Amino acid sequence: MPRPTTHARPTGHPGYSETLPRVPGSAGLARRLVRAALTAWGMHDLADDAVLVASELVANAVRYARRESIRVVVERITPGTVRVAVADFSRSLPEPCTPSDHDESGRGLVVVMALATNWGTDERRWGKVVWAELEERG
Repeated sequence: MPRPTTHARPTGHPGYSETLPRVPGSAGLARRLVRAALTAWGMHDLADDAVLVASELVANAVRYARRESIRVVVERITPGTVRVAVADFSRSLPEPCTPSDHDESGRGLVVVMALATNWGTDERRWGKVVWAELEERG
């Protein structure tokens, strides 16, 4: 199993990242990584939302990306803001859609948009990074 890595950030808190296989089971590994990071930072109020965002971003990468791996990154970009990101080797950009009540999928980015204060995609020559930022309230 791949080992997570940590590295210092300007906020003084380490960032956490892990390369995972592009398989559905990686969503569970990503959830554990995100929960561990937010627990280490004492950001318990954001944990459930951040875990759900990570799960949705990984699910999209598993479904639409290419190659065999993805990279999950969790960063504390300000004292009250966390960024959850998933990098993959596809240049295809995510597009939110409006599924019907009967559709069994297609709600991932809608969920991300509802929970995140900001989200986006950073294009890279090798693929993309889809990210979402969550902020502590109050």
